[in-house]
Amino acid sequence: MLIVGAKGMAQEILDILHNQNKTKDLVFFDDININDPDLLFDKFPIFRSISEVEEYFKNTDQKFSLGIGLPVPRKKFSNQFESLGGVLTKVISNSAIIGNYNTDIEAGVNIALNACISSSVHIKKGSFINAGCLIGHDTNIGEFSVICPSCNIGGYCDIGDLSFIGTGSIIYPNVKIGKNVSIAAGSIVRKNIPDNAIVHGNDGKVIKIKPAINC
Repeated sequence: MLIVGAKGMAQEILDILHNQNKTKDLVFFDDININDPDLLFDKFPIFRSISEVEEYFKNTDQKFSLGIGLPVPRKKFSNQFESLGGVLTKVISNSAIIGNYNTDIEAGVNIALNACISSSVHIKKGSFINAGCLIGHDTNIGEFSVICPSCNIGGYCDIGDLSFIGTGSIIYPNVKIGKNVSIAAGSIVRKNIPDNAIVHGNDGKVIKIKPAINC
């Protein structure tokens, strides 16, 4: 497998794969931190070029996972690497608790340790559910959204595509969060949030509307 990224979130995925004995032929991709060593932890190769990625997909393994923590880059890299022949693949920690009934986890979803996903939850392509999150029943998580550690999302919620929910936030049941929403760490959200909003505080206040994104 190839992991996109080689820093914090990518290393969290490495830990999951290590505990599952799935590190054979594992490589990373990072074309930003080009002055870093070319081996992660003196063991795992870090690719710097797209040509290396293409060769890997062709000759070694087509699977890749997204080890980056922001929604828009997750989608952009997914689109790019799928166009190169890669297959976006989910990585789920053995310690995560996943509902047994009517739970749908799409391609490329990452679920970190000790997350709890109830039954009748739908998590769409490429989203990241970080450590210790609670996702209530009958909730939908949109594509390429990032739910940071220790968030609590109540039942019957809808989280739009490309949204970011900061660490420790609480989303009350039956709340609908729009697309491209950013919720600051520790926020408490009791009411619906429109597309492109930035939300902050224990009153879940919309403090700004961002430009819509097109990706």
